[in-house]
Amino acid sequence: MIATIRRLVGTLSATGTLAAITVVGIPVAPAGAQAVDLGPCNSAAVGQPFAPWGDSASYELSPGGDFEGSAWTLSGGAQIVPGSEPFAATGTLGSWSLSLPAGASARSPATCVDAAYPSVRMFIAGTGMVAVEVVYDDLPIPTGVAIANGGWQPTPVMITADAVWGALSGGTATVSLQVTALTGNPQVDDVFIDPWNRGN
Repeated sequence: MIATIRRLVGTLSATGTLAAITVVGIPVAPAGAQAVDLGPCNSAAVGQPFAPWGDSASYELSPGGDFEGSAWTLSGGAQIVPGSEPFAATGTLGSWSLSLPAGASARSPATCVDAAYPSVRMFIAGTGMVAVEVVYDDLPIPTGVAIANGGWQPTPVMITADAVWGALSGGTATVSLQVTALTGNPQVDDVFIDPWNRGN
């Protein structure tokens, strides 16, 4: 199965479909979607944290994605620092965020996703670029790149390949999110996943 996913990711990367920075894609059901279980595989609460920016999709907070605790695995100088996005996107104004000096990375705890999860979105501040990947069975799969330009702002919507894994795994897969600073010293906060099938 990993070999199949590697070939699929290579094909997608070659055509540029996973490298978009600001283009929002339209989720497409995998072939044979009728046979794939699209029901949610976890019971996390959903909300509309990006509604003020015209995004009415329902999102759930990724595990530890508010960085108010130490759930993520940090490396390369990544650290939890004081200061949070000021929009209270989780429903409560936080006190902490993730600092990523160039070359640093952080990985979330694993979570169950289903074949209908199409996107990731978060808040970013500081300067520099952050690569976002979804890690499936230790295979990092590129999702997008976010650019920090000063104050806190939401990133573009970044499309994941969950439909691919879901189709190959009977509808669900266990994955982690990984963020890595490519340049600068950006900060990240409130990392959300869009469970598309659950709607508003």
